[in-house]
Amino acid sequence: MRRRGVTVLLGALVTALLSIGILTAPVPYVVLGPGPTVNTLGQEDNKDVIQVSGRATSASAGQLRLTTVGVQPDVKLLSAIVGWFSADEAVVPRELIYPPGETEQQVDQRNKEDFQASQSSAETAALRKLGYPVQVTVKTVTPDGPSNGLLRAGDVITTVDGQPVPTASKLTELIRAKPAGTTFTVGYTRSGAPATATITSRAGNGEPPRIGVAIEQQQPHPFQLKIDLGDIGGPSAGLMFTLGIIDKLEPADLTGGKIIAGTGTINDEGEVGPIGGIPQKLVGAKQAGAQVFLVPADNCAEAVRNPQPGLPLLRVATLDDALKALETLRAGGQPPRC
Repeated sequence: MRRRGVTVLLGALVTALLSIGILTAPVPYVVLGPGPTVNTLGQEDNKDVIQVSGRATSASAGQLRLTTVGVQPDVKLLSAIVGWFSADEAVVPRELIYPPGETEQQVDQRNKEDFQASQSSAETAALRKLGYPVQVTVKTVTPDGPSNGLLRAGDVITTVDGQPVPTASKLTELIRAKPAGTTFTVGYTRSGAPATATITSRAGNGEPPRIGVAIEQQQPHPFQLKIDLGDIGGPSAGLMFTLGIIDKLEPADLTGGKIIAGTGTINDEGEVGPIGGIPQKLVGAKQAGAQVFLVPADNCAEAVRNPQPGLPLLRVATLDDALKALETLRAGGQPPRC
């Protein structure tokens, strides 16, 4: 009897050891969880997240919090099992976050570059809303190109066939929307004087239509603006940075004293785009005390499937939508929801 008991005990011990070995084996998944949230109107590391010099700024009684997703890249089977049963985490194939052929360092670097680009677009969109238009300026003219002798370096392109050119990307879009050989009426200013030029686009070697100019985007404004926030990656903070800049530079308090969280990319023209990790961002926002969450319109269906109790989901497709939603909240109304 004693011998049988020892055998059972040894068997259980061997089974446990085998289980431990299996449970600590790496698996090809990553675990996504709520990441830190940051008040774009506040400070991180004793520095203002949004820094303005050369112009007075206003204080806010509330917060505008960007949200992030935490990524656990090296996952053991036990962590994956825990994540599968967690209401706050998601377990996804590793290749969705780290594509084959790319290292973690390469993905992290790309995320940092996307984050920098999101800051630039946030500044552009906010400043446009505040009355500082973008100037699409000719940097160089291609010798013997379609614009040679018609446009010069320093010209500011304002229209194409009567359509406004508010950003550099819009100019490219208008030219490429029609086949090579199309003749355009291009409006521009030179030394402050308006003029037009008739330019026929060209293309070669399978390239898209062009009018033969290199352009740059300028946005003159009489103050300095800087976003200073490290250890964040990806483009999804764009909307909240844009709102933070506007709140700092305008006398009105956009928050109405509330803790507003949100996410979404933004482009130079103020269009809000979808992002990943909505379920985890909603959890992070709730944990940070958010009273409302701004959701990109294209993420609404996913957000509705992953609600957090007491956290209203406001649908926004543009910067104007977001500003209108916050205005409605301040007035005690009900903005459009997902």
